Amino acid sequence: MTSFNIERLPFDKGTVTTWAETNPRHKNWPVVYTIEGTDEIYIGESTNVASRMFQHLAVEQRQHLKKIKVILDDRFNKSVCLDLESQLIRYLAADSKYKVLNGNHGITDADYFERDRYRETFNELFEELLKEGVFTRSIPDIVNSDLFKFSPFKALNTDQSVAIEGVLEKLFEDLENKTDTPIVIQGDPGTGKTIVAVYLMKLLVDIAKSQPDEQLDSDSMFSDFFQQGYREQLTDFTIGLVIPQQSLRKSIEKVFAKTPGLSKLMVLSPFDAGASKEHYDLLIVDESHRLGQRSNQPSAAQNKKFTDINTALFGNDDLSWTQLDWIKAKSTHQLYLLDSAQSVKPADLPAEVTAALVEQARQANSFFRLVSQMRVAGGTDYIEFIGRIFAGKQLGPESFGNYELRFFDDIAEMREAIFEKDKDVGLSRMIAGYAWPWASKNDPSAVDIQIGDVGLTWNRTATDWINSPTSLEEVGSIHTVQGYDLNYAGVIIGPDLGYDPITKKVVFHRENYHDKKGKENNPRLGIEYTDEDLLNYVVNIYRVLLTRGIKGTFVYVCDPALRSYIMQLLSEQF
Repeated sequence: MTSFNIERLPFDKGTVTTWAETNPRHKNWPVVYTIEGTDEIYIGESTNVASRMFQHLAVEQRQHLKKIKVILDDRFNKSVCLDLESQLIRYLAADSKYKVLNGNHGITDADYFERDRYRETFNELFEELLKEGVFTRSIPDIVNSDLFKFSPFKALNTDQSVAIEGVLEKLFEDLENKTDTPIVIQGDPGTGKTIVAVYLMKLLVDIAKSQPDEQLDSDSMFSDFFQQGYREQLTDFTIGLVIPQQSLRKSIEKVFAKTPGLSKLMVLSPFDAGASKEHYDLLIVDESHRLGQRSNQPSAAQNKKFTDINTALFGNDDLSWTQLDWIKAKSTHQLYLLDSAQSVKPADLPAEVTAALVEQARQANSFFRLVSQMRVAGGTDYIEFIGRIFAGKQLGPESFGNYELRFFDDIAEMREAIFEKDKDVGLSRMIAGYAWPWASKNDPSAVDIQIGDVGLTWNRTATDWINSPTSLEEVGSIHTVQGYDLNYAGVIIGPDLGYDPITKKVVFHRENYHDKKGKENNPRLGIEYTDEDLLNYVVNIYRVLLTRGIKGTFVYVCDPALRSYIMQLLSEQF
């Protein structure tokens, strides 16, 4: 039964003045409110909402807003209102009807007495606002969207909060002392590296644009950085977010286009950054391990562009220059987010380069680690379990809670199970290693992946494949899913990996690996990649694929010996 009441009134001084006197709780009771314009909205909480409205009316940037909704409930307290405020911000930012005018510094996800019961109130409130047209999509549609998953309005966990606070302290220290210290954040798959990058971009913009007399709506761990002395250091401060992967970059561009203060022009490819006429004060590099070294690019135009950028930046086309060098040359300060175990092809930065970057940051006390698992419900235990499978290490009893890990002997059964999960919770897809040629690229009627009687095709689009209309019928590759979440992932471990029962090791079958750029040698640098070298990259690919599923992972293994080996390990474990 709904216990809250929504009071509605125009956003003007005369109406607010009269309304303030109609109920004592307008001046002394915890409430949540929204102020709506044509396509913008502000969400807040206050124990004196009448006074807070007068403050908003005095802010020039909000005077174009038109109407107020105040949510009152006899059961509300400060903790409840902070929680409801944060949820409304997160969901409205991802719904796409409004641009949310809030900063992200006050987003909370704190526990409190009877939180689960109050979360039911949010669901009821959501449905009421959906009827009124404040929301346009259902909760499952919102939660499964890229706008929600990559939102700058995420509630941070402790690891992420500590890392961002440390980054801010180091950055402002460098700005004060006119020094440049490379900052590194390292984390396993699912620890929220991209979220940290997006959140930090929004936070820095909000600090730069904050007003000296601006009132923060709620307690915030970052409130100190909104004080005098910090915002001044960010005057005319230029920031860019570099993302090597095309698909992920396009998704983040959509998020930035919807977020006040951010622009999709802030999202760059390494080539964009290297060729930019602008020198950035700060470049934040997501998936830094995917920056490239000199190799044969996918097109002649990109090969020429690599040469042109090197020559423009350094005066020569020395083959040792990498895209990491471009980032350093085009920015005064840098933040690198990385996980070298997610490097998936030889053209990526060599492991020794990222290791040196990490060591440099450690020596400067500018290294931060993300360890809490944000994606996979099976937690860190599941991530480590996947690593041990390929390393041939003793598994030893594991428990993944409610996480659904299933191995299938029949690919058709796994495909059907993914279809069923998509009906139930959405965002369930088939993904695979690059163990089959991409015949359908040139012939849309061709079958790419033939396993028994089941014929499958690769993804028809490389950009935002997960949300494309035909994605459920297709199989995604590493290039379409790295950096993304799925509710359930149906992973096909192809014949590019096998198992040698004599050496008792996972082995690489070069003839069954069909990513040309993923296995070609690097004649420019005089490097030939052995099967052992490529095994490391392919294992990294499967580690990434097997850690996409939030709620569960389904697995089909093509190679009989590898399947037998894994099943034996599992039987010993459970």
